[in-house]
Amino acid sequence: MDNQIKISYVIITWNGKHFMVDLLRSLENQLRRPDVECIIVDNGSTDGTTDFLKTNYPYCQLIELKENHGVARARNMALKKAKGRYLFILDNDMIVNDEAIATLENYMDLHPRVGLGAVRLVGTDGKTQENCRPYPGIGEKLKNIFNRSHAFVYLKQIEENLPFEPDYVIGACQMIRREAFERVGFLDEKIFYGPEDCDYCLRVRQAGYKIIYLPMVSIVHCCQRMTNSHPFSAMGFRHAKALIYFYWKYKRFW
Repeated sequence: MDNQIKISYVIITWNGKHFMVDLLRSLENQLRRPDVECIIVDNGSTDGTTDFLKTNYPYCQLIELKENHGVARARNMALKKAKGRYLFILDNDMIVNDEAIATLENYMDLHPRVGLGAVRLVGTDGKTQENCRPYPGIGEKLKNIFNRSHAFVYLKQIEENLPFEPDYVIGACQMIRREAFERVGFLDEKIFYGPEDCDYCLRVRQAGYKIIYLPMVSIVHCCQRMTNSHPFSAMGFRHAKALIYFYWKYKRFW
């Protein structure tokens, strides 16, 4: 680890140039910090993303892939290069703000047993998204796919506006402590797209660290929700396959 780097931003993208424009614009203050680095993995985009990044953000480290290798493998490629004390994974469809980042960063500084943290995500409509969730058993997944209005399990805790510990937080926003990462290791690459985020949170907790969620600050997530919108697409099939592997791995289906 390079002691001069405090935060390594880890971002993967696939045909998301329009999202990357807004994300990197919102990160510009962070990218000016001497103790910050940004590593971007392009998963085989064909929309001009890499040209845009090379022209406008040459100081970001860019890993170009010829095809889509999935979420876990692409993030692992960036994580192998990351030097920061904190590894901050962000989806490409985010619009961040300095207050939320500083609040999460300071909380992690003050609570060394927190291995992974996240903040509240809101949509472009300002509504709170369900980025902190219970264990994704089969029943929970079916509710997500077929009943968008199902009860938000952690709504009460969010409304209390105090830090709390959910089962897991989605991979769109995860700040991972270096020491926890060194104990837990990389994301499970057998999961192409899906519960790699829950899998990682479970492993962090098994390693003796806490998962924390801070509802008092928020960032915007433009949330593409590919598998829920198209559960029978090729990506939906890969997601279902990943879930079966995940359930078998933990011998826990509910």
